[in-house]
Amino acid sequence: MGSDATDATPSLEEVRWRLDAIDGELLKLIDERASLAGAVAAAKRASGDTGFGLRPGREAHIVRKLLDTPRKAASDALVIRIWREIMADNLARQGPYHLAVFGGREPARAVELTRLRFGTAPRLSIVPSAQDALAVARSPWGVAVLPLAADTPWWGRLLAEPKLKVFAALPCLASWGPQAALAVAEVEVEPTGGDQTFWVTDSPKSGAAIAETLSQTDIAAELIAEAGGLKLFSLSGYFQPHDERLARAPGQLTGVIGAAPEQFDV
Repeated sequence: MGSDATDATPSLEEVRWRLDAIDGELLKLIDERASLAGAVAAAKRASGDTGFGLRPGREAHIVRKLLDTPRKAASDALVIRIWREIMADNLARQGPYHLAVFGGREPARAVELTRLRFGTAPRLSIVPSAQDALAVARSPWGVAVLPLAADTPWWGRLLAEPKLKVFAALPCLASWGPQAALAVAEVEVEPTGGDQTFWVTDSPKSGAAIAETLSQTDIAAELIAEAGGLKLFSLSGYFQPHDERLARAPGQLTGVIGAAPEQFDV
């Protein structure tokens, strides 16, 4: 099958032959990549690294690089879903990677978003409460996915648990819908060059008033959840927990609870 515009339109048989050939090539490469997961695990053990292998910052860099690569037909959604599956399978081969989903009023949507982000390789369980989900996040190789819902201010608990961090916002594409859930685990959160930081405050001021105050120190903030006297904001950019600008922000009980890459198609 030539690429010259003057070439005759290939027959259906020729197209199918090429598809079969590509499938064979893809399978060989996918199999080779999967086999490297064992080598990665062995190299980590040799260096004394036996911790959770999830690296959300590296995954974000991989996805952005792929999306920036010129393509003829493959959509962003197709690229992300394929590589999320590949990366999840690689990680699941390195340790007891598992997910806990508390979906609140929309458990089916929460599970759908979880699989879009973390693939089908890790074991997934649906739990009855936010507390149960966070318990899994505290366990080795565990990840919790919880909803951004006003009736479940689970995110406020993270102020007292600095080891647990929000590291992903779901879904990762705006075309898949607005952000509706967050992922939490005991992982290192690093800047990726296009991030949002999650910040909690107990200030009684309105969300608009707090956002206005933050804007005076060049922080763009958006209220994304409010419950039980606490407010959860998304801050544009990556902020360290002890950023001086946040130390002067409204509220007595405040804190950064994590950060995540912005949606890739925003």
